[in-house]
Amino acid sequence: MKIGIIGLGLIGGSLGLALKNIKFISSTCGFDHNLSHCEEALRLGLVDEIVSFDEIKKCDMIFLAIPVEAIINVLQNLTNIPKDTTIVDLGSTKEKIINSVPKEIRANFIAAHPMAGTEKFGPSAAIENLYHDNIVVLCNMDESGDKHKNRAIQIFSHIGMKIVFMNAVEHDKHASFISHLPHALSYALANSVMGEEEPKSILLLAGGGFKDMSRIAKSSPLMWTDIFKQNRKNLLNSIELFQKELNKCKTIVKEEKWEELEKWMGNATTLHKIL
Repeated sequence: MKIGIIGLGLIGGSLGLALKNIKFISSTCGFDHNLSHCEEALRLGLVDEIVSFDEIKKCDMIFLAIPVEAIINVLQNLTNIPKDTTIVDLGSTKEKIINSVPKEIRANFIAAHPMAGTEKFGPSAAIENLYHDNIVVLCNMDESGDKHKNRAIQIFSHIGMKIVFMNAVEHDKHASFISHLPHALSYALANSVMGEEEPKSILLLAGGGFKDMSRIAKSSPLMWTDIFKQNRKNLLNSIELFQKELNKCKTIVKEEKWEELEKWMGNATTLHKIL
């Protein structure tokens, strides 16, 4: 089976590395609008070859590892693929992407969200074991053809992922809290500190807590702007709920209700019993 990967950054490049040890995959090819990404991907051995967009359409499976808005645009140009070709999108939002799939290729399409990544991006960020032991959410699989469902499950299983099935609407709601809100908070924290502190003070005093919370603010602004745009309604809801909790903390501290503060913090620590 020949695999095509559109987008050769962290997600696509890591997939290319993970697929190299699967016996039933004959070869991998890549396509990226960024020519330097193509050159780097070849040098790093992320894919076997770089091909044109028309050539990648001939693959048995095509993975879309590009920003979520770009996924929607690319799908409109894949309507003439063979019936046996499987298309898998790896975007962080699902409902808007699924709704945009042309009816001609809906049976070919698999909506997947691998819950894996780092704050780094580009081909050099690719990690061979990025997906291993992590969750992949497959959405609205009842709308996909059996052959394509089986292929996707087979691939994700072989690269060591744990598969969860979910409705796209529910996925986007949950992702807004678990993934998208933390990114919004990290960007906000970084901007608030940069607006008030000198770089020298940040360098001297920033401890583990600040580094942990601000780490994901290094993530690609282009990619995350698209994600926020597609999941706008759910993200706004999660931000509003977070603001209520932050305001609660502010009020408790302002009114010096220290026992209540300890109780409020204690309630939050129960999250670690789940994690």
